[in-house]
Amino acid sequence: MAAKRPTILQIIPELDTGGAELSAIEIADAVVRAGGRALVLSEGGRLAPRIAAHGGEFIPFAAATKNPVRMLWNAHAIRRMIADEGVDLVHARSRAPAWSALIAARRAGVPFVTTYHGAYNEKTRLKRAYNAVMAKGDTVIANSAYTKRLVEERYGTAPGRIRVIYRGVDGTTFDPAAISEQRKAALRAGWRAGPDTRIILQPARLTSWKGQSTVIAAARLLEADSRLGDSLIVLAGDDQGRTGYRAELESEVAAAGLAGKVILPGHVDDIPAALAVAHLAVVASTAPEAFGRVATEAQAMACPVIATNIGAPPETVAAAPNVPPGEITGWLVPPGDAATLADTMAEALSLSPGARAALGARARARALGRFGLDSMRRETLDVYDSLLGTRLAAAYG
Repeated sequence: MAAKRPTILQIIPELDTGGAELSAIEIADAVVRAGGRALVLSEGGRLAPRIAAHGGEFIPFAAATKNPVRMLWNAHAIRRMIADEGVDLVHARSRAPAWSALIAARRAGVPFVTTYHGAYNEKTRLKRAYNAVMAKGDTVIANSAYTKRLVEERYGTAPGRIRVIYRGVDGTTFDPAAISEQRKAALRAGWRAGPDTRIILQPARLTSWKGQSTVIAAARLLEADSRLGDSLIVLAGDDQGRTGYRAELESEVAAAGLAGKVILPGHVDDIPAALAVAHLAVVASTAPEAFGRVATEAQAMACPVIATNIGAPPETVAAAPNVPPGEITGWLVPPGDAATLADTMAEALSLSPGARAALGARARARALGRFGLDSMRRETLDVYDSLLGTRLAAAYG
């Protein structure tokens, strides 16, 4: 009789946009490639069809609820699903569904894994208790060394239970040579950018801690000093219902006299092409990024990147004075410092074509060497193997 395929169940609130959501899809794909069965429970979203496209099974589920009664019911439903579907391991990627998944996994006697994706706010004891579920996995996957330190400091989790696995960047998807001129032209046309317009791109959902206001303030300083030139700043991201914040940003753009020079086009599906047309990418977060995938994706696209020096970006961007000039792949700046950001943007824009190409080549090599998607997949499968006694990582290749 053939051995049973390992069945891995992942749970995440939605599959709309974001690093956690993409990681769920990428690991479902890895499980299937390794000969396992991948189930993903979620409310759904624009990324949901990708689960089936990779051979996984998307199961609509009220995974986003924070209602305590519904969360307990979800635990019962997941427990029943574990039995009915022969689930061997449960992997939770967000707090509310993690509580339901933890209860279900413990009652079913199957391993429970969490991935600590964010530097969660812990202003109250109640919030700390709520967040603590992400440190209760049999193995806790931290997406950076910064995140690992957070878990250890906040919850006293034993270092041996925490595994640092960096978010992976797909060097095939994020490959400058793979982006057609048609894809690039379509984005430029949508943004009303000419073929020679230098584009400064900030790909981030519209929420205040992502630092859009700092980018606008930096653009105002550059424009006042005649250093912005013909550059177009694109704040590309979904407001996810934060219409008030979007209106605030639009008011800031108008007040700075930057209408037409700073645009908010909403969600951009084709991020690789967006980075391909960008002259510079900016990660302006004013709160720590637990990983910050834009920084690695930009480097994989050989696009110069400026990131704030808090959270994980110092791990992913090689910048002065941490490395010698010949190893620099981008810049790190203090959060919320519009003047320093403006000066750094001007420095990046002033690079000669040769210097920019050399920096881009170093950045791509480093991103793929240290943060490659296959490494992230194998290491995650190895976590599953360590708890199940399977050989998924070896079967993945």
